[in-house]
Amino acid sequence: MSVSGIIGKNIGMTSIFDESGCNIPCTIIEAGPCIVLQIKTKEKDGYDSCQLGFDEKKINNTNKPLLGFFKKIKSTPKKKIFEFYIKKKIKSGDLIKLNIFNENEYVNITGISKGKGFQGVVKRHGFSGVGEKSHGQHNRSRAPGSIGAGSDPSRVFKGTKMAGRLGNKKVTIKKIKILKIDLIKNLLIVKGSVPGHKNSYLIIRK
Repeated sequence: MSVSGIIGKNIGMTSIFDESGCNIPCTIIEAGPCIVLQIKTKEKDGYDSCQLGFDEKKINNTNKPLLGFFKKIKSTPKKKIFEFYIKKKIKSGDLIKLNIFNENEYVNITGISKGKGFQGVVKRHGFSGVGEKSHGQHNRSRAPGSIGAGSDPSRVFKGTKMAGRLGNKKVTIKKIKILKIDLIKNLLIVKGSVPGHKNSYLIIRK
């Protein structure tokens, strides 16, 4: 193994049948090939890693410093750039493909979760609400209720569960099983769901 991971894109979910006939939900990820853009060494940078690039980017949407960087290494502009640790010596311009993984192997997948906007406490924290509606109250069933004492300490404690923005955060799901690998189409089929919406970028690590 030369690189500890690869960059991918969430294609969508489907389901497959295993040998016993069970229907397994799974996610299809287009992963690689990723080009090695830069090598960082312990002598120069303090640690060993490589910088990978994935997915083509239009030249008109790339600023001049990045264009100069890609031109120097004789590569087309890439949309997603990420660093991975390396164990073997590789050089700029090498292609990293899905053959670094094996079927039935477990990986950690990182992505940006779906943004759900400003949400109340029932959806955000799983509050049960105040119960059944009565004749006296009609619009408090999803209200948060009391958030603190009014006299002492006369403030709301930090970390109190309240309404706020939900989602759009960096999420890592650990130990996801690889069900199938298609080296020809660069597809990775993993068990279950992964963070993010369709066409969002994912970081797949060993």
